[in-house]
Amino acid sequence: MTTTTPRAVVRDDGQPAGAAVEAVRLVNVRKVYGTTANPVAALDGVTLGLPSGSFTAVMGPSGSGKSTFLQCAAGLDLPTTGRVYIQGEELAGNSEAVLTKFRRQRVGFVFQQFNLLPTLTVMQNVTLPLRLAGRKIDRRRCREILGRVGLGDRLDHRPAELSGGQQQRVAIARALVTDPRVVFADEPTGALDSRSAREVLELLRESVQVYDQTVVMVTHDPVAASYADSVVFLVDGRLAGGLDNPTADAVAERMAHLGETHDVQAGA
Repeated sequence: MTTTTPRAVVRDDGQPAGAAVEAVRLVNVRKVYGTTANPVAALDGVTLGLPSGSFTAVMGPSGSGKSTFLQCAAGLDLPTTGRVYIQGEELAGNSEAVLTKFRRQRVGFVFQQFNLLPTLTVMQNVTLPLRLAGRKIDRRRCREILGRVGLGDRLDHRPAELSGGQQQRVAIARALVTDPRVVFADEPTGALDSRSAREVLELLRESVQVYDQTVVMVTHDPVAASYADSVVFLVDGRLAGGLDNPTADAVAERMAHLGETHDVQAGA
């Protein structure tokens, strides 16, 4: 009697049926810039899944594809080939209007430059994403979030009246107010002094540990990366390994030797 092994059922995103849906998943993602005659692959076959409720730092040398990774993973830019999923929902095939609505509902952003509107108060800056999305503004919850980031007594202040660290905390509150499942942070501490940077990183880690959100942070700073659960390294647009439970020293050591070994791979 001949027996056959049943095939495993696989979802569209490449994961086995029944597996927990990841917060972010990239499948063989390539992003090519330039002309047909002179293409430049900013991302070259990246496959990676990030679980819900995790804090991941993305690192690599200049030109490694970190910013392109964030833009494609967040739906700010579409890959040339490959697939990107947020909470199991593929981003491709949608109009820009649909993508914009999706980002407003599911994704938060924190950038190095705080991108606050100078004429608006702290409260008005924080509620702006809700207004743009046409959602009802729950001022009690907004005050609660601003209290969480240490700005409960600054609701009526304008950005010019705040320090750099306080402005970045406003930006974090603005990113959290829509209750996004994933927060993408691009060099969020790059313009801050060490004390303010530490406070911002602790807030990001708290949003993961206490509120079960997912944070994906691009950084060049090993100290910042040490606040994450894990670090993913990129070299020349390709994955170059990772590091769990990172320390600043371990990250710095790995960064110093990136590209010297043969662990650069097309996927993970």
